[in-house]
Amino acid sequence: MRKLRWVRDDDGLWDLDRSTPATLNGIARPVPSDPIPSVLGLSRGIRLSRPKQVDFFQRFMFMPFVPSYSLHTPHPQSPPGFSLQRVFSLPTFALDRWFGTVLGQFNLQKLASGIKKNGFRQPTRQSPWFQSIAEHLSDKSLYAVDLCSEFYLTPDDSLLLSLESYGYDDYKTPRKKAVFHHKFPCHNLTLEAASPGLFVDKDGTFYDVPLTMAVDLASVSSSDSGPSYHICINHNAGSPKKIGSQQNDDAMVASLQPGLSATTAFSFKNSIDIWRSRAPKLKMVQPYDIFLSNPHISATGIIGGVMTACFGDNSVRAPRVSLSAQHGTFQKMFLDLTRFQAVLDFPSGSTFFSGAASLANDVYNSRAPNLQAIQDIYPNTTLSLQQQLVGPFSLRVDSGVELDFKKGESERVLKVKDPVFAVEYALQVLGSAKAVAWYSPRQQEFMMELRFFET
Repeated sequence: MRKLRWVRDDDGLWDLDRSTPATLNGIARPVPSDPIPSVLGLSRGIRLSRPKQVDFFQRFMFMPFVPSYSLHTPHPQSPPGFSLQRVFSLPTFALDRWFGTVLGQFNLQKLASGIKKNGFRQPTRQSPWFQSIAEHLSDKSLYAVDLCSEFYLTPDDSLLLSLESYGYDDYKTPRKKAVFHHKFPCHNLTLEAASPGLFVDKDGTFYDVPLTMAVDLASVSSSDSGPSYHICINHNAGSPKKIGSQQNDDAMVASLQPGLSATTAFSFKNSIDIWRSRAPKLKMVQPYDIFLSNPHISATGIIGGVMTACFGDNSVRAPRVSLSAQHGTFQKMFLDLTRFQAVLDFPSGSTFFSGAASLANDVYNSRAPNLQAIQDIYPNTTLSLQQQLVGPFSLRVDSGVELDFKKGESERVLKVKDPVFAVEYALQVLGSAKAVAWYSPRQQEFMMELRFFET
């Protein structure tokens, strides 16, 4: 997932792309003006393409197939379920300037369901067992394929072209994408066009937009503190459609309707160390992850705003505060890493101050606090916990937390929202890299990915 870091605010208040096994491309863009909580299935920075990730698993982790599971599919007739992926690298004639792959996906769950439903025919001389198996395997809906080419034009420029097709519709409606990246000294520029473009909202609903084009410019900072800004202009063409539905949804969010939208963000970030261990590390023992080898307690505050404008509909969001604590240096074999983080995204200034004023007035006049006012000032909260199990293996849980007022004043309780569970395997030889297998019960998605330089 891009340059994936721990659930930090390296991108300030910017919405983050989300990894998903719903398509072979493995990524969905957030719906503009509909922020997604910062959970494990989100990504930051320029990520490795999905074919490159699968190629890494095959070459260096000796996995013949990479599994995934998704309840969501690009078409109502496309069978959901457990799938296996394998990539085939094309011969490279341009040395390190080009990387071409064919990524194939096989729906193992649909094959098992077909065999269970129809069974095998009794073998005869004219129809042996392998012929019956071949008939099941000849079902086109079991397969999907992605052709991907990555061109490294210069040290600062790259171009990705991909074309993915699915056998359930005889490969007649391919998904096409082109992404161009350029690195300026202090900025990253991304130009992207997709047909159709895949979007996801904060409730986990996927949408296909027939054609989407975007220009994205983000500032790059070399320090953990200071100002940053991000600008994205997006153009959509055609009526959006919910994934899994054959009909367009007239109640779609405005930012996905045909036309132009713009999102801008400006923020100032300041990070402080409340405590940082000065104890020496074990000599001659390399940490499993060099970025997770410093016990500390630190806090980060971001103040700023995000504004999305489309069709006269504007949305503004504001501050974020995060607290991170770590125990252990991730060098020993057992239980040498315990990491906790809390991220608090506060509402926009006007909503927050209006709610705070209402609460202050209730307290001053000795009245019971207004539940809506409490809801207005309560931040979107995300908690993350990571614990080393043995060696390079660790367990991680990310979850949102919210106040539930639906049961009335007498039963106000904290509610766990959208937990995501993961097992991580640190690739010690690479310094700071890991293979992550995560599962989202709410979305019913399972995926294996590579992540680098996560802090």
